[in-house]
Amino acid sequence: MKQILLTNDDGFDAIGLKALIKALSPIAKLTVVAPAKNKSACGHSLTLDKPLRMQNVKDDFYKIDDGSPTDCMFISIHNLFKDGYKPDLVISGINIGANMGEDITYSGTAAAAMEAVLHKIPAIAISQVCKDRCHDIKNAWDFALAKDTIVKLAKKILNSEFPLEERKFLNVNIPPISIEECKGIKITKAGYREYGNDTSRHLNPRGEEYYWIGLHPLIWKSSENKDCDFEAISANYISISPIKLDMTSYEDINRLNTWINS
Repeated sequence: MKQILLTNDDGFDAIGLKALIKALSPIAKLTVVAPAKNKSACGHSLTLDKPLRMQNVKDDFYKIDDGSPTDCMFISIHNLFKDGYKPDLVISGINIGANMGEDITYSGTAAAAMEAVLHKIPAIAISQVCKDRCHDIKNAWDFALAKDTIVKLAKKILNSEFPLEERKFLNVNIPPISIEECKGIKITKAGYREYGNDTSRHLNPRGEEYYWIGLHPLIWKSSENKDCDFEAISANYISISPIKLDMTSYEDINRLNTWINS
């Protein structure tokens, strides 16, 4: 059987990870390595200031104490897969909440996929967009559309080839609807996210202030051709965006040369 390595930035006991395991176990041999606790919005962070422990939860299932999804990928790829062998595919998710637009840079879900493609392993990040800030995700969703989508994508990749070049991954976002309501798949670009200032100032019992960062509402700037990830989700389509790690603004190189030499 083909081998898939799984992770989830919501933690090793995340409901989305359990759904992913259930969906994919019939089609591949699974290895799971995930953070011991929620590491959402940790970005592409690698832990360098302390040692990390990888604990065996059960067969082919591990958690890493206070590790990021990037740590999980780096450690597992180099220690669970040896003699030049690597998994055939990495899948990160199913994340609870959207990972679209510039939120991709914050996302631990996307970061795990980034790390995988750095090691020349095909990767998918998959996220379940939800209503009302995901307060009732456990009761509201069985991830049916997400599970159906990821199985189809995984089979297509494992039975043929990954559609992207090196250092690129697929970022998949699933609308908060049933399979029957879904209009299909749209290949999209990452949209332009609008950000607010959702922070709350509080005082602890000693009178010391602290701050709590909240969730920004899902607002975006419309694209000219209505072809971004936000718009696809809004129209009840699954969004698949090809994401590359090269963040160079090529269109500005000549402009910058002119500016620096002027």
